[in-house]
Amino acid sequence: MDKNTIIGLLLIVALLIGYSIWNSPSKEEKEAQQRAKDSLQRETIAKQVEDSLAKLQTEIMDTVKAEKQNKKQETVDNQTVAKNQFGSFATSASQQNVAPILVENDLYRLQINPKGAQIERVELKNVKTWDKQPLVLLNPEDDHKFGFSFYTDYLSLHTSDLHFSLVNDIAEGDTLSVQGADSLQVVLRLYPNLEDGSLDTAAYIEYVYIVRGDDYRTALKINFVNTSQYLNRNQHEYELTWLTTLHQQEKNRKTEMQATNIYYSDIEDVENLKESADAGDSVSYTTRVKWVSFKQMFFTSTLIADNYFDNGTFVTAMPKGNKTADCLKDLKARLTLSITENQPSFGLNFYFGPNKYNLLKKYDIGLENQIFLGRSIIAWINKFAIIPIFNFFEGFGWHYGLIILILTIIIKLVLFPLTAKSYKSSARMRVVKPQVDEISKRYPKQEDAMKKQQAIMGLYRQLGIKPMGGCLPMLLQFPILVAMFRFFPAAYELRQQSFLWADDLSTYDAIVSWNQHIPIISSFYGNHISLFTLLMTIATLFYTILNNKMMSAGGNEQQMKIMKWMMYLMPIMFLGIFNNYAAGLSYYYLLVNLITFVQMGVFRLTINEDKLRRQMETYKAKPVKKSKWQERMDKMMKAQQERAKANASANSRNALPPTKQRSNTSLQNKKKR
Repeated sequence: MDKNTIIGLLLIVALLIGYSIWNSPSKEEKEAQQRAKDSLQRETIAKQVEDSLAKLQTEIMDTVKAEKQNKKQETVDNQTVAKNQFGSFATSASQQNVAPILVENDLYRLQINPKGAQIERVELKNVKTWDKQPLVLLNPEDDHKFGFSFYTDYLSLHTSDLHFSLVNDIAEGDTLSVQGADSLQVVLRLYPNLEDGSLDTAAYIEYVYIVRGDDYRTALKINFVNTSQYLNRNQHEYELTWLTTLHQQEKNRKTEMQATNIYYSDIEDVENLKESADAGDSVSYTTRVKWVSFKQMFFTSTLIADNYFDNGTFVTAMPKGNKTADCLKDLKARLTLSITENQPSFGLNFYFGPNKYNLLKKYDIGLENQIFLGRSIIAWINKFAIIPIFNFFEGFGWHYGLIILILTIIIKLVLFPLTAKSYKSSARMRVVKPQVDEISKRYPKQEDAMKKQQAIMGLYRQLGIKPMGGCLPMLLQFPILVAMFRFFPAAYELRQQSFLWADDLSTYDAIVSWNQHIPIISSFYGNHISLFTLLMTIATLFYTILNNKMMSAGGNEQQMKIMKWMMYLMPIMFLGIFNNYAAGLSYYYLLVNLITFVQMGVFRLTINEDKLRRQMETYKAKPVKKSKWQERMDKMMKAQQERAKANASANSRNALPPTKQRSNTSLQNKKKR
């Protein structure tokens, strides 16, 4: 490449560079171009956003339209299903769930759900569970159900599946309260629907709840108003179903489980299902029923008819499924209501409250008889003696530990004449023991046992000693001991009442507890140590030792060995039995033993055995007149002796050789001739 060519190329490049510099925009022009470019870009983005929003809005409108159409179709389908399933009550069945009504009086809080118009929750005020939680008798979280079944022309319906309407200006979720002697009404009505789906408010099934301010009872009136055109005209009996699950309220689950049961009555008799804690039970009661009660240890839920239920079926079952550990039993009652055109109403009362004897008794329908206080004479002692005395001192507001002490002293004073007679009889037996020992020495052989017994009984008659004189007073005291055994575990008044180290006299007073299962010990004794029971057992052992010394000093020691062994075994058995019982019961038996020790000391000081011996010797000089019982005993002993002699003679003849037997027979024949 020559010089001119190179210069030419350079000039061309310089011209191009100069032209581009000459034609490049200024700073202001660049800024204007950038603004125009940004504006165009914003317009493009805005257009895209507008198009996207329009598209999204169209999609939303289409979706809403489709949902409305689907919902409308679903509503039509549901209405069709409801109409097929619930007939004239389809509108009530398709209503949405509403908030329950809360009603509170001086004693409890009720929760009434418009669905089924049923009381679904009951919480008692002023009381707590053993672990200080609210005490709830009925809970909507359980399989709770209350209502009755009825028939339309072609359907079977149940009130618990239908929604009732609130009336009298009461709205869903309202909280109502009543106090003192006042009362309030909660009215709910189940309306049928017309062909167009609207409610026929001129016809209804009505529930009228009446809550009193200071009463554990809640009344329920069931009314049928103008329902004949909607219900089966041939139905005059309606099956009422009431079922629920009861939960643990007390510390001792095992004891409360055994006490949880169904009781029912026709007033004349109060009956209950079997109290097995491991199995369910059912019974059909074919005659009229006045009330049925879902009873726990200290609280109960009872359904009472103003007149009577026609019959009933009652079922208990152990909880199944995903239920909490504190569930005790599932209880169910089916009862028959009679409703006719002439009597289109049925009256009921619920009782939600404590198992307090005097409280239940005032209703005068036998509710108090579901508190088990023993049978026959045991129950009479509790009802007519122990409970009145206990309630009398309770009226002074005294501490329950002091009341039990006073009650024990009164019982011991009442029994004092019998105790004194028993001790005096034991003293006489001690005085006469040397003479009894002499008789025993005269008849050492076993075959002479009958003679020895006759001689001892003859000695007793001569000295005026009645062998049963010491046992009979003890037997007469036994019903009172059993009555107290029934009274204390059932006494609601002792619930959560503390005394000394015991924080609840109605259950065991554990000073030491453990969770680990120990073979035999945990099964027989439990996983705790009850101090009152331990002290009672120690006191009983001391009493047994002293009593055995007295018995051995007053009678035939050989004959008393088995009885002594049993008397030592009993306190050990009490230790295992009473360890899980009410602390108030063990405290009472401890007081009985301590007072008995004092009485024994007083008797020991006041009874002069030398004087008693002289009195018996004086009695010995008097002619003895046998009683008819003694005469019969003497005849029986003589007959036994004659039979024994005859058997001995027959045995001796059978033991002789044949020749000797023949010679004896010939001699006897010669004597006869």
